[in-house]
Amino acid sequence: MSSKKTLNVGLIGCGFMGRTHSNAYRKVGNFFSLDRQPVLKAICDFNADKAAAFAQQWGYESVETDWKKLIARKDIDLIDICLPNNLHMEVAVAAAKAGKMIICEKPIARDAKEGLKMVKAVEKAGVPNLVSYNYRRIPAVTMAKQLIDSGRLGRIFHYRAKFLQDWTISKDLPQGGDALWRLDVKVAGSGVTGDLLAHCIDTALWLNGGIDSVSAMTETFIKERKHQLTGKVQKVGIDDACAFLARFKNGSLATFESTRYARGHKALYTFEINGEHASIAWDLHDLHRLQFFDHRDEGPLRGWRSIHITDGDHPYMKNWWVPGLAIGYEHSFVHQVADFIQGLTSGQPAGPTFREALETSKVCDAVLASASSGAWVKV
Repeated sequence: MSSKKTLNVGLIGCGFMGRTHSNAYRKVGNFFSLDRQPVLKAICDFNADKAAAFAQQWGYESVETDWKKLIARKDIDLIDICLPNNLHMEVAVAAAKAGKMIICEKPIARDAKEGLKMVKAVEKAGVPNLVSYNYRRIPAVTMAKQLIDSGRLGRIFHYRAKFLQDWTISKDLPQGGDALWRLDVKVAGSGVTGDLLAHCIDTALWLNGGIDSVSAMTETFIKERKHQLTGKVQKVGIDDACAFLARFKNGSLATFESTRYARGHKALYTFEINGEHASIAWDLHDLHRLQFFDHRDEGPLRGWRSIHITDGDHPYMKNWWVPGLAIGYEHSFVHQVADFIQGLTSGQPAGPTFREALETSKVCDAVLASASSGAWVKV
């Protein structure tokens, strides 16, 4: 019999993120030595049939169709919010008032105003909280953080990131409803800015510190789409593409670009950081590699090296297989759950907490404000 304390999970939402989080809860105890064992106590979705099928596939003990009933349950410790952005605030505030721990999908909310209400709620209640920016926990990205923090790059001059997709190009694609809520501004809050650039911004703030000001442009290439729920043709309110310049508080300059109109790219997320002594680069399509250039290497041997982040002394990797064997995207969510539980034990919360994730939303709001006004905007 296990002597571990249980962590009873109530997860809301049966979509793509519901799957990634459920997989993480199931796997984490097999690979990480933790003092709490997640238990898949309840899955909640508005669609009862969908929830029942999800419960059977993933091993949830029970099903709810009303998130308020889920939050009221005494046998639930952690509420995991895998819902569209417009529901994050209401659910998180209610969960905090009920004294539940909370993990919430990114972005924290549709904008920083909603996010601030969530921050106040969890801090007033004193409940552990985390926003799911999973790319921080890909070992190569964590390794980049360690190199920067150790001073290997020296003073940072440049940060550049992009996140490219191509799935919304067809003018016949509707907006809103199941699977397409990201195209409905009332539900999503924004387009690629809150969906894709939020990931890039969170990573950038974590690696390179705060952003001071931004200058942005956005475009909505297809101005009207049929709404999947009403059948009516409506104006599209989200941004299909966004590019912005940024000045970091440490004096470095940045470029960020994101679009859903880059033919041939399904999820191309890359960043490169140039410092006084060294540079690093990372690509989601080759996620277990970190590219590293050190100017202090001997002249004839100086050049970019590709570090295969699979050895036991690389972040997280000692918990997995033997050196040389790669892991993938889903493991970043396992690492997230492991860090969250370790944070409960140590009293040092895993990040980004709601308050830390609010900074990303402030940058997103400034980006959209700049695109609207055409002016530089302070964050």
